[in-house]
Amino acid sequence: MTYARLDTGAARAIADALAGRVAGIAVDTSGSTGRPREVLVSGEAIRAGVSLSSRRLGGDAHQLLALPPERIGGALVIARATVAGTALVRMPMGPFTAAGFAAAARSLPSGPRQVSLVPTQVRRLLADPEGRDALAGFHAVLVGGAALPERDAPSNIVRTYGMSETAGGCVYDGLALDGVGLRIADDGRVMISGPTLADGYADGHGADFVEIDGERWFRTSDLGELHDGRLTVHGRADHVINTGGVKVHPQRIELALERAGAAAAAVVGLPDPEWGERVVAVVEDGPDDAALAAAVADLPPYARPRRIVHVDAVPRTAGGKIDRPAARALASEEDR
Repeated sequence: MTYARLDTGAARAIADALAGRVAGIAVDTSGSTGRPREVLVSGEAIRAGVSLSSRRLGGDAHQLLALPPERIGGALVIARATVAGTALVRMPMGPFTAAGFAAAARSLPSGPRQVSLVPTQVRRLLADPEGRDALAGFHAVLVGGAALPERDAPSNIVRTYGMSETAGGCVYDGLALDGVGLRIADDGRVMISGPTLADGYADGHGADFVEIDGERWFRTSDLGELHDGRLTVHGRADHVINTGGVKVHPQRIELALERAGAAAAAVVGLPDPEWGERVVAVVEDGPDDAALAAAVADLPPYARPRRIVHVDAVPRTAGGKIDRPAARALASEEDR
């Protein structure tokens, strides 16, 4: 059987997967270890994720869709409503605003309500009285995609951890959902097992899906620790930039800048109070900023450098590779 792609119609793809008319859904990863890859998630894994989430949260609920439906987070919102037969209300197209969120929330029926958000959306809502009031009306607010500070977080926030390969969030507030296994690999990477694991990748290369003592595990690219069964994720094991819950690939931006005439470019993430990280480019012997901005104009807005720092030479390691910590330090100096 085939896997239905979310980007050709998420609601239909999920309904077909849950009904068994297709094997499952095909969803692109956020690509934290390189280029996005197409993950094949079975209908059984989707249903398991929905069931385990409902059990942990105390039952089914009406859903507000505020995430892109072609990504796993938004897809699971649709799946929860589909399985439970509850209402699904979609946020209006366009920029995310507190007023738009509040209006969408008001259109939900009475009863338990859930919404999935990224941290940047939560921060914007908490900064607006109307948004804060609307957020308080939800039984559970699932927040994934990036770290969310403890301070000022409402009591209905549920911090989730997962990815496309695990059919979305399968760890809530550090604790695995029932039937989901957690372990830490020798290299410090988080490993996950259980009924929500994807079938694999469309390209057939699945080295990170491994079998240990007869059980199938997925080896993530995140570093973490387990203490008394509670998972703490320390961050990515690579250099991908996480801005507003979206993972940005430096190499793609660097190539665009170099095609525009830069001798070399190093794209790094610097701390940002709203977005978590902001994209900054360190450029060697490049053209002016206008030409560089034009070179990245076709990239998504979140991937375009917020700032360009011109240097005589992009720092490199002894082996000739970009020294990203040194490049980040240069960018930080110029940012002061």
